Amino acid sequence: MNPAPLRALARVIPSAALLLVMTACTNDSPSPSSSETASPQAATAPAATTPTGRTTEMNIRLTLNGHHIAATLNDSPTARDFAAQLPLTLSLRDLNQAEKIADLPRRLSTSGAPEGADPEVGDLAYYAPWNQLATYYRDAPYATGLVPLGHMADGGTGQLATADEITIEAAP
Repeated sequence: MNPAPLRALARVIPSAALLLVMTACTNDSPSPSSSETASPQAATAPAATTPTGRTTEMNIRLTLNGHHIAATLNDSPTARDFAAQLPLTLSLRDLNQAEKIADLPRRLSTSGAPEGADPEVGDLAYYAPWNQLATYYRDAPYATGLVPLGHMADGGTGQLATADEITIEAAP
């Protein structure tokens, strides 16, 4: 048997596989017209509205220890699913002296969610493995299964650190 055809085939197969992967990952949508193309400055800043003019974030209000704190949910499928459960009043438990956690009434969608996240002070997140809302009043490490939902306004973390209950509702 002549090994030359096998060597040639061995060189072609990886290239063909790469071509198939690249083709499958491309967007077949038509290119936007020049009026739809974002300016370079707009491409680096987060979008505040959709093409239809709707905002992509949802303003909510947290009530902690009788104090109202403004917060914003992001426009992810998980955050939209969380917003569909509002209003909620949840009992909070402290975890690692960095976050308050609460059990949610039902599991949230994690469609398109990242594998995990590195939360920041003031973040609201969904911890999918335990079906819990996680709210951060101190820095915490990366956690697999953590899905960012939004962020509370400055000043809310002081109230969060001592709260035993949280009420979450759409902002009035």
